[in-house]
Amino acid sequence: MFKSMLIKEFLLVSRDKHALAALFIMPCIFILIMSLALKDVFNEQKSMLSLAIIDAANNSSSEQLISELQDNSVIESQLLAIDNNDNITQIGSQFLLTIPAEYGDNSDVVLQAMIASDVTQNILLLFKAQISQIVMQQKLTDLNKQQIAIAKKMGESEPEAITFSQDDIINAQYANLGENQKPTSTQQSVPSWIVFGLFFVIIPMSTIFISERKQNTLMRLSAMNITISALFAGKIIPYLVINQIQVWLMIAVGMFVVPHFGADALTIGGSLPALFILSFSLSLAAIGLSILIATSVDSIEQATTIGGIINILLGAIGGIMVPKFVMPEFMQELANISPMSWGLEGYLDIFLRQGNVADVQNEVFALSTFGLSALLIATVIFKIKLRKVA
Repeated sequence: MFKSMLIKEFLLVSRDKHALAALFIMPCIFILIMSLALKDVFNEQKSMLSLAIIDAANNSSSEQLISELQDNSVIESQLLAIDNNDNITQIGSQFLLTIPAEYGDNSDVVLQAMIASDVTQNILLLFKAQISQIVMQQKLTDLNKQQIAIAKKMGESEPEAITFSQDDIINAQYANLGENQKPTSTQQSVPSWIVFGLFFVIIPMSTIFISERKQNTLMRLSAMNITISALFAGKIIPYLVINQIQVWLMIAVGMFVVPHFGADALTIGGSLPALFILSFSLSLAAIGLSILIATSVDSIEQATTIGGIINILLGAIGGIMVPKFVMPEFMQELANISPMSWGLEGYLDIFLRQGNVADVQNEVFALSTFGLSALLIATVIFKIKLRKVA
C-alpha cells in the first residue's frame, strides 16, 4: 500500500507540467542569468572607473601619467582636447581629470578632478587610491633618476632603486582557497538558486495535498487505518527524491552549461558527504513548510498565493535575490531568521569555503529542526481538521 502511495505521488508530479517547469527549468535559467549578471563583480580585471583626461601640461611627465592611467586595468580612460568645454555629464565619465600646465615642472602642483554627482564614496576612494598610487610611482621614478645622476657626478656606483608596488606591501589571498584561487559568480549564484528551487516544492506539493483533501482521498486513506505518519511519509519521500534531482541538475548546469556562455564553471571545493547531508536537511525544511501550508489553508488558490509570497519573502530576506555581502549590516542580521539563509550559508561553506560535514553541522541542525517542527505542527492541524470532518 505504501509503495502504491509513492508511485501515485510521482505520477501526479510528472503529469503537472507547470510544477516541473517551476522545479527544474526556472532555477536553471536563474542560475545562468545570475552567473552572467554577477560575472564582472568578481572580475579583478574589469574596469570599475571611467575617466576623461585633459592634458594642459603636454610634457613628458604628463604623458607618462596618462600612459600609466591608460595601462591601469581598473580605469577606463579617454584623452580629451585641451579646449574641451563639455561638462562631466556630457562626457559620460565618472571623473574628469585635468593635468595643470605646471605639472612636472612644479612638485607642488595639484591635479584637479571633477566628479559626477552620482559617484558613491567607495568609488571615489578607489579613484583617489589609484591616482595616488600612480603619481607616487612616478615621483619615485623621478627620484631614482636624480639619484643616479648625482651618483654619476660623484663617481659613485648607482644606488639601489626605490620601488613601490602593492605586491611588495601585501599578499592577498581568499580565506579557505588556494593561492591562486578566487571566488566566482557561479559559486554565488548556484547555491542561491538551489535553495530557492528546493523551496518551490511548496506550490506543487500543497496543490496536490489540497486537491486530495477536497476529493476525500486522504479521508479514505485514513479510514483504511493508514496513520498520519504514513500519509505524510508518502508525501515526503517522493519530494525528497525530487529535491535531490533538482540539486544535482542545478550543479550540472553550473559545471557544464554556464561556462559555454562566458561565466566561470562551478567547482565543488568541499566534501560530497556534507553536500548530501545539507541538501537532505534543506529539502526536509522545504517539505515541512510545504505540508504546514497545505494543512493550514482551505483552497488551492490560498496555498499558491501564500506559498508564493512566503517563498519570495524568505528569498528576499535570506540573501537569494540580493547577495548578503551587498546588504547593509542590519539586513544581514535580519537574514538569519530565514531558513533559506541557513541553507545558502551551508552551500557557500561547501562550494566557496571548501567546508566539510563539521562546517555545515549548525545549518544542518537548524534546517532539520525547522522542518521537523513544521511537520509536527502540520500533524496537529491535520488531526484537528480530520476530527471536524468526522
